Amino acid sequence: MPFTTLRKVRFQHCDPAGIVFYPRYFELLNSVVEDWFAEVVGHDFSELHVASRTGVPTASLATDFHAPSRLGETLRFELTVRSVGRTSLALRMTARCGDQPRLTCDSTLVLIDLDSGRPLPWPDAMRRHFVIDCPEGLSDE
Repeated sequence: MPFTTLRKVRFQHCDPAGIVFYPRYFELLNSVVEDWFAEVVGHDFSELHVASRTGVPTASLATDFHAPSRLGETLRFELTVRSVGRTSLALRMTARCGDQPRLTCDSTLVLIDLDSGRPLPWPDAMRRHFVIDCPEGLSDE
C-alpha cells in the first residue's frame, strides 16, 4: 500500500511564470520521504541524524516530468517501496494533480553512518516496515 500525502504548490516552489521550478520538486520529494520515515517507518529524521548519527542520502535519482504544476494547485504524492537491499532502498514516488500525472521519480537511498560515511545494514525495526510495503521486492544486494 503506498504512502500518500498532499502538498500545496506555494509561491516558494515556483519560477516567475508560476510553475514549479524543477529543483523545488526535489525538495518536495525529500519532504515526502521524511514524512514517510516518521509516519510509517517510525524513525523521524531527527532521530536518525541526531540521536542515531545515521542518514539516508540519495544514491541515485531518475525523474520524468509529465506536465507542469502551477501555483495554488494541490499535488498528491505517492511513495512505494520497489526493492530492499542490505543497505539500500529503492523507492518510486509519483505526483498527480487530480487525475493528471505530473512526475514519476525512482530513487535509491542508502543508510549510512554519518561519522564514517560508510553504508550500514538496515535495522530490523526499519526493514520490517519496508517488507510490509513491498513483500515480494526483497533483494540480497
